[in-house]
Amino acid sequence: MDETDFWLLIDETRDASQGDPVDHADMLVERLVERTPDEVLDFSRLFEARMSRAWRTDLWGAADLLLGGAGEDAFEFFCAWLIGQGREVFEGALADPDELADLLPDFDEDEDGDAEELGYAGDRAYEQLTGLHIPDLGRRTNDPVGADFDFDDVRVMEQRYPRLWERYGG
Repeated sequence: MDETDFWLLIDETRDASQGDPVDHADMLVERLVERTPDEVLDFSRLFEARMSRAWRTDLWGAADLLLGGAGEDAFEFFCAWLIGQGREVFEGALADPDELADLLPDFDEDEDGDAEELGYAGDRAYEQLTGLHIPDLGRRTNDPVGADFDFDDVRVMEQRYPRLWERYGG
C-alpha cells in the first residue's frame, strides 16, 4: 500500500461512515481485512508516520483550543481524528494549525476531534487476519516536537491562533 492508497482508503471509509469516527474505524477494519497482512502493516506504518508528524506542540495548542482543553490522550485521539479527515485537512493543519478555523468550519467539540478507535484500526485488522498482535512499528513515545508554551495563557493562544481564537477562544 502506498500513500495514495492510504488516503483513498481513509476518504472512502470516512464518507461511507458519514464521518462517525466509530463507524469509520469499523469500516476501515472491514476494508483492511480484505487485504494481505503485509498491506495492513503498510497501512499501519503510514498511519503511525502521520501520527508522528502531527505530534507537535503547535498542533496540540490548536487541539486544546478546539476541544476546550486537551491532555495527552485527548491530543492523541485528536491526531487520529485529524488523519481521518483526509489528506487536505491533515496537511493543511500541519502547514498552519490556525488554518483549522477554515478547514473545519463546522467543528463541534462535542462530536468532533476524537477518534481513538481509528488509531487502532490497523491493529484490529492485523489481529483478525493473523491471530497475532501487530509487530512493534516504532511508535512514538517522546514529547511533542516544538517549543512548549502555556495553553492557558490567553494572550499567547490569541496571538498564535487568531482565527481559531476568534471562533473558539474565550
